[in-house]
Amino acid sequence: MPNPRFHDRRHAGRVLASWLLDYSDHPDVLVLALPRCVPVAAEVAEALATPLDLFLVRTLSLSSDATLAMGFITSGDVVLLNHDAIEARRLTMPEIELVVKREGRELARREAAYRAGRPALMIAGHTIILVDDGLTAGVTLRAAALALRQGGAAKIVAAVSVASSEASASYRAAVDALVCAIAPVPKGAAHDWYEDLTPPSEAEVITLLEQSARRVVSPLRERNV
Repeated sequence: MPNPRFHDRRHAGRVLASWLLDYSDHPDVLVLALPRCVPVAAEVAEALATPLDLFLVRTLSLSSDATLAMGFITSGDVVLLNHDAIEARRLTMPEIELVVKREGRELARREAAYRAGRPALMIAGHTIILVDDGLTAGVTLRAAALALRQGGAAKIVAAVSVASSEASASYRAAVDALVCAIAPVPKGAAHDWYEDLTPPSEAEVITLLEQSARRVVSPLRERNV
């Protein structure tokens, strides 16, 4: 096992930001992250003087078989279906719609809680730095990248704290550019590169998003409709 390179997610964010300085102070750049990666992304956004926002991804699966991923639903109500899985299980459209509605409600609930009344930032036409703490195989990040592409993102940059060669390959296939602070590491060993991987609480995520919103006065904010 290697000596830990990051104290925690905040430290990982500061290291990762040093690899992303070419994107600092650009009005078209936006930093996005899943909730658990917000501590990493907050450090990146602060270092780059860039707005920070949340991007949620929910797996679409049957209650009776949580291991079967029929697709994803993301922020912006983008639905991405895995047609091979759907055909293999011979799922009907009513079954699919039921899952989409269920997960869509949960996604909306979580977004409302995290945003605390703040509107989402506009995606279309902007360069998106999609931050990942490096603890997954890249499936969620790929889904996020596909949804952002559908939302009109001009460029998607995956910014990853640590990644194996396999994960790096999957990241590169989904985005326009990949920046990784530590790579490659042995497959499945990303956890070993953090001393403290305590997940952020909902309150911590909300606080970090609020602090970022106060720090950056941005024209990217969408109007409430």
